[in-house]
Amino acid sequence: MPSYTAPTKDMQFILHDVLKVSDAPTPGYADLDRDFTAAILEEAGKIASEVLAPLNPVGDTEGCRLENGVVYTPTGFKAAFAQMQAGGWPGIDMPEDFGGQGMPYVLGTAVGEFFSAANQAFTMYQGLTHGAASTILAHGTEEQKATYLHKMVACDWTGTMNLTEPHCGTDLGLMRTKAEPQADGSYKVTGQKIFISAGEHDLAENIIHLVLAKIPGGPEGIKGVSLFIVPKFLVNEDGSLGPRNGVSCGKIEEKMGIHGNATCVMNYDGATGYLLGEEHKGMRAMFTMMNEARIGVGMQGVAQAEIAFQNALAYSRDRLQGRDITGPKNPDGPADPLIVHPDIRRNLMEQKSFVEAARAFLLWGSTLIDAAHRDGDRDADGLISLMTPVIKGFLTDKGFDMTVQAQQVYGGHGYIEEWGMSQYTRDARIAMIYEGANGVQALDLVGRKLALDGGKHVLAFFDMVKGFCKTAGETEEMGEFVEPLKRASKDLQTAGMYFMQEGMKDPNAALSGSYDFMHLFGHVCLGLMWARMAEASLAALAAGTKDPEFHQTKLATARFYMARQLPMTATHLARIQSGAEPVMALDAANF
Repeated sequence: MPSYTAPTKDMQFILHDVLKVSDAPTPGYADLDRDFTAAILEEAGKIASEVLAPLNPVGDTEGCRLENGVVYTPTGFKAAFAQMQAGGWPGIDMPEDFGGQGMPYVLGTAVGEFFSAANQAFTMYQGLTHGAASTILAHGTEEQKATYLHKMVACDWTGTMNLTEPHCGTDLGLMRTKAEPQADGSYKVTGQKIFISAGEHDLAENIIHLVLAKIPGGPEGIKGVSLFIVPKFLVNEDGSLGPRNGVSCGKIEEKMGIHGNATCVMNYDGATGYLLGEEHKGMRAMFTMMNEARIGVGMQGVAQAEIAFQNALAYSRDRLQGRDITGPKNPDGPADPLIVHPDIRRNLMEQKSFVEAARAFLLWGSTLIDAAHRDGDRDADGLISLMTPVIKGFLTDKGFDMTVQAQQVYGGHGYIEEWGMSQYTRDARIAMIYEGANGVQALDLVGRKLALDGGKHVLAFFDMVKGFCKTAGETEEMGEFVEPLKRASKDLQTAGMYFMQEGMKDPNAALSGSYDFMHLFGHVCLGLMWARMAEASLAALAAGTKDPEFHQTKLATARFYMARQLPMTATHLARIQSGAEPVMALDAANF
C-alpha cells in the first residue's frame, strides 16, 4: 500500500534558508520563526500521513454515491473532515474576525501541499470552501460576510463555484443560466451547471454555491454575467438554517480520477440567490476565486508528483532487478536494486529536481500574494498575476508527467491497481484541465499577462533574474548555476521579443507559440529557484551546517536540473520561432 511522509525538512529549508520569511517586511511574517513553522508543519504532516493518506485509496475505490438526492462521501471522510475542522485547519490563513487563525497565505500553501498530496479528493472540499469564502470576503456586503463567513471559515458550511454549463466551458459568455430580480432584492436562479466539484455531499450542514448567471436585459456575452450566492439551505435572520432552496444534484459524474470528490451536475430551479458584487461584473468577482484556485491547482500538480516520487523511490530501493553494469552492488542477493541503474536514476532525478524546485516556486508565489494582500504591494500583485498561469499550467503539466515517470519505475506493477500508483496519475490529470485548461493558461499568459501594465511585470521579472545573477555570480562557486540561468533567461527574453515583433503582424504566430512560452517561462522560474537553493546550501555548508548531506544533495540536484532540464528552454524557443505556419498549414478538412 502506498505511503506518504510530509517533506517538512524541505519545506523548512525553503521557508527559512531560501525565502527567509521571518526577515521579510510583510505583516505577520515576523512571527514565522523556525520553531513556530516547524510546530505547524509537523502537526499538519502527522494528520496528512496518519489520517488523510490511509483514506486516499478508500476514496478512490469507493467513490461517492447519490441516493435520493443525497450524496454520500467515502467511508471515513466524515470523521476525517470533523478532525480537520476541530484543528482549525480550514481557516489557517483566514481572518481572525471570522474565526480564522490569521496566518500568512504562504503557511496555508505549505500545509495545503501536505494535505493535497495525502488525499487530493478529500482536500478539495475545504479548498473550494476557502476560495468561495475569499470571494465573499473580497466582494460581499457586510451583511453577507456576517451571514456566511464564520460558518464557511469553520467549514460548518462548505462552498463551491458554478461556472460551466453543458454547452459552454471556457466561453462563459454563452451561458444560459438566468437570474430573475425579485421585489425583495433577491433573484430567482434557473439553469444547469456541470462539473461542480463538491456540489453535494454529507460533510457539512449547508453548501454555499457561488453561481454565475445572467440578469435578463443585461449586456450580451461575458459583460452580462453576474455572480450570486445560492445556499443549499436558506439562512434565517438569526443565522439558523431555513427551508431547502431550489437547488439539487442531478447526477455524479463518473470520472478518471478524484473519485472521493463529488463532481456534480447541479440543477437550479428558481433557487433564491443574492447578488455578490455588482450587476454584470460577475467575472471580476469570480476571478478572485479562480485565481486563488489556479494557485491551488498548481499545488495539486506538485503534490501528486511528490507522493508518486516518494513511492517510486521506495520501490526502486527494494525491488531487485538485474545487475549494475559496473559490478554487483548486492552480491549476496539474486540481483541489485533498481536504483543502481542509470536510467532509473535519470527518472528519479527528473522527479526530484522538479518537485523540489516547484515547491520553492509555489512558496515564493505565495509570498507575493501575502505582500499584495497584507502590505498592499502592487508590484507583488502584478508579478503574481503574471506568474499565475505559469504556476497553474506548467506545474500541472510537469506534475502529471512526473506521476507517469513514477509509474514507469514500477514497470508493470505501476499499471495495476494493487500498488496504487495509477491513482496519482489519474488524480493529477484533472489539474491540467479544471480552473482553465492549460492551453487557456498559455493564451492568458501571452495574450494578457505579458502586456499587463505595459509589460512592467515581465520586465521586473527579467530585472530580478539579472540582479540575482549579477550578485550571485560574484561568488565563484555559483558560476555553474548562474551561467545556465542566464542562458535560459536570454531564451525567454528572445521569445518575448519575437511575440512583440511578429505578433502584431500575425497574431497566430504568438498564439501558436504560447504553450511553448509557458513551459519556457516555467523552466526559467524553476532554474531561478534552483540557483537560489544552491546559494542557500553553499552558505549553509560554509557556515558549518550540522546537516552537510542535505545541502550537498541539494547542490547535486541543482546541477542535474541545470544540466539536464534547463536546456529545454532552447527547444521551446526554436519551436516558438518556427511561427504559425507549421501549426496552421492544414485546412481543417485535411486533418
